[in-house]
Amino acid sequence: MPQAQKIPRAILFDLDGTLLDPQRGIFAGFRHALQHMGAPPPPEPLRWIIGPPLRGSLRAALGEGADVAEALRAYRALYVDGGGMLDAEVYDGVPEALAELGACSRLFVCTSKPKVVAERILAHFDLARSFEAVYGTGLDGSFDEKAELLAHLLASEQLLPQDCVMVGDRRFDMEAAARNGVAGVGALWGYGDEAELMKAGATALCERPGELAAAIDTLASIASFR
Repeated sequence: MPQAQKIPRAILFDLDGTLLDPQRGIFAGFRHALQHMGAPPPPEPLRWIIGPPLRGSLRAALGEGADVAEALRAYRALYVDGGGMLDAEVYDGVPEALAELGACSRLFVCTSKPKVVAERILAHFDLARSFEAVYGTGLDGSFDEKAELLAHLLASEQLLPQDCVMVGDRRFDMEAAARNGVAGVGALWGYGDEAELMKAGATALCERPGELAAAIDTLASIASFR
């Protein structure tokens, strides 16, 4: 890690595609929701649904005018009540990276998942203890816009944008960071590629969790962490 005056005061982590790979549970829930609505199976691959708010993905798959609320209930019946949210895998190296970064910076989760769901997942995979707090969407759709959610986190924790780094695997993470004046590190082990992340405003890229500390270190030349 860099010298003390260059260490970010806080590091904000996306959840899906950054801390863990959730595809089995999410894909099964999404297919179930569309089947429940009488819609044809979604075209494969389904990687595009990991990252953005689920309401938008269901609306895109079902078409305008569809009862997205009902589709969401069907999804949650399998994903939340049925335990599909736990059908996931923590990426290799994540626990170690969190321990290393948490020794120098405050850690938070900033996810498009509902906060209550994210907290259950983090607790199940023994990751909750690494974070001071979890910021996610409301079950009613509040904070579905990730830039708004990130701004809410900064305000709630009284953090200055220049004191923070956002780590995420999709353009939504990097765009939210850029709109809030936060440096963004693109996680290439997740669901977005280099082109997507750089176009969205990533300040740096990282190949694997074990290299996160070094990637954040490289930001010292372009970001003045206090």
